Amino acid sequence: MQIGFARSALVLGLLCCIGPFAIDMYLPAMPAIAADLGSDVAQVQATLSAYFLAFGLAQLVYGPLADMWGRKPPLYAGLALFLLGSVGCTLASSIEWLIAARFVQGAGGAAVMVIPRAIVRDLHTGPQATRLMALVMLVISVSPMLAPLAGSGLVALSGWRAVFATMAGATVVSFLVTALALPETLRPENREPVDIGHLLRGARLLLASPSFMGLTFIGGFAMASFFVFLATASFVYTGHYGLTPTQFSVAFALNAIGFFAASQFAANLGERFGMGRTVLVATGGFALFALALLAATMLAEPSLPFLIAMLFMGNACLGLVIPTAMVMALDDHGDMAGLASSLGGTLQMLAGAAMIALAGPFLDGTPRPMVTAIAVCAVLALAVAITTLRPRPAASPSAAE
Repeated sequence: MQIGFARSALVLGLLCCIGPFAIDMYLPAMPAIAADLGSDVAQVQATLSAYFLAFGLAQLVYGPLADMWGRKPPLYAGLALFLLGSVGCTLASSIEWLIAARFVQGAGGAAVMVIPRAIVRDLHTGPQATRLMALVMLVISVSPMLAPLAGSGLVALSGWRAVFATMAGATVVSFLVTALALPETLRPENREPVDIGHLLRGARLLLASPSFMGLTFIGGFAMASFFVFLATASFVYTGHYGLTPTQFSVAFALNAIGFFAASQFAANLGERFGMGRTVLVATGGFALFALALLAATMLAEPSLPFLIAMLFMGNACLGLVIPTAMVMALDDHGDMAGLASSLGGTLQMLAGAAMIALAGPFLDGTPRPMVTAIAVCAVLALAVAITTLRPRPAASPSAAE
């Protein structure tokens, strides 16, 4: 069943907001959580790593289920898990309990990442799919702009537990949105039964595809840079630069605006210059800004306005990279869009979790380790983009696009 372009963007965007809200709203609460539960910075960052790990692994499950049962039943299952995890976080009495509950949250939140991407593929391909994905991201942009402010307000008024109670309420709203406003987009005749042999063959095909793997890890390393920022930004901005939780929320929103504003130009630039060229040039821009920021940080302590400005420019480049790379990775795999979306999402989340784990021992609440990790992610993304998207004499039509 087809639904209107604007309506589909609004509905899918609201569903996709659940995952970012689970991250963005609780960022200002991280120092308060550490103080209340008697934990250190590394343990609080582990709550984020646990979320990303479960978020990535669970996508392997939701994709095949969405191909077998349709898109909506797995969405309901994921939202139920997310609600359970949110209640667990609200009641957590120790950091270990909170880490476990965040893992459950991540396992549920994966559904509202992988399945909407498959729905986009059900409805559109090529630049039209990029345009819809960009509109979905425009709706999602309310999260990094408003969620940290809401989180800091809730922490000030009712403590950090109110943040997770609010997430539980938002999950109930998402149930209603899914039930009342989202039609089933996968026709019964197009559904594929879950067959282990079929899944292994499909996964083997995807893992052996240089285009799919390259585009997945371009987006994966790009997202990993943002995950590193998420894991340490609240400690750098509030601990090192002395911002209040509300001031941190505003600074965080400024960094996010560049990403979501630029994402609205991704489809038009892809149509005009080619989607592959757009991703390659934007990845190069991201690496340029990240390395320039790293060089400046090595020479002297960066001022907060300079740090925010450079991250703003880098994130603007990512606004062109991530939605376009997502669409390109799925374009040639419409017959297994759920599996491709889940496998790609899993690889990207694992890349992000691995980067946090590798950088974690060096993230001390000062800007230099954070900036270094972001620059490493940028260089890796650019290297994969050059390898995957450089012009070839015998390029297929989809690769040339």
